Amino acid sequence: MSDAAPLHRQYLHFSELPYSMRVLYTAALIILGLGYIFGLIYVVHTYAGRDGNPSSLSYEDLVIAYSGSGKGSRLESALRGPMSSMLPPDEINVIIGWVQQGSDRTKYEAEIKPTIDKRCMSCHDGSNPHLVNLGGYDNIKKVTERDTGTDIFTLVRVSHIHLFGLTFIFFIVGTIFSHAYLRPVWFKCTVVVLPFIALSMDVSSWYFTKLFHPFALVTMAAGAVMGMCFAFMWLVSMWQMWFSGTPEAVARRHGERTITVG
Repeated sequence: MSDAAPLHRQYLHFSELPYSMRVLYTAALIILGLGYIFGLIYVVHTYAGRDGNPSSLSYEDLVIAYSGSGKGSRLESALRGPMSSMLPPDEINVIIGWVQQGSDRTKYEAEIKPTIDKRCMSCHDGSNPHLVNLGGYDNIKKVTERDTGTDIFTLVRVSHIHLFGLTFIFFIVGTIFSHAYLRPVWFKCTVVVLPFIALSMDVSSWYFTKLFHPFALVTMAAGAVMGMCFAFMWLVSMWQMWFSGTPEAVARRHGERTITVG
């Protein structure tokens, strides 16, 4: 990489930071990395399988999640997708059959309610405002209607959590990565700013997918960009913090030879 661009007077490389700060940065990167991995697992578990194939997260999964299947109910989509592992197949088929036959109250009391009480009410009892309340016929009837995807107010709630949370994550990782020596400078700046652009596109595409299904591809692309930028900044920061030597340009600033770390 070219050293043509001079070092900014306020730029400090990792090798110029005290060990206490590098240890703090390392601990933060490790915990954020673990959190990002668990976040990806949660996303796949939440959305995969809505198209009938629970082994992977697909374009169709996202379309169904945001705009609905256009045919089945929300309850049916959940039982075929993310909730498919929570009930035995025979019980799932009974509930889906009941929904498709019109969600009769009499059959609900005799056959469906006992299964719901046994399998679902520990989480869906109404105590958690973020989960559908399945207590009673009137509540469950609401989710047996035609699946139109995630409603707008749920998207708004998830959007502000998503925006605030990922902004803090990429601000912290970007701040740490800013100490890395990387040329050209425009490439380094691009890596820092890309996740914020992708985050805006990601959240916006949730709403647009309800209107035009191909925007689900934007959601997938934006997620991939955020993941790649996170991984790149994480790896470069950890490598330069502990394993690489002091860059020549930084060493020259102090009139020193290149220092090997680790």
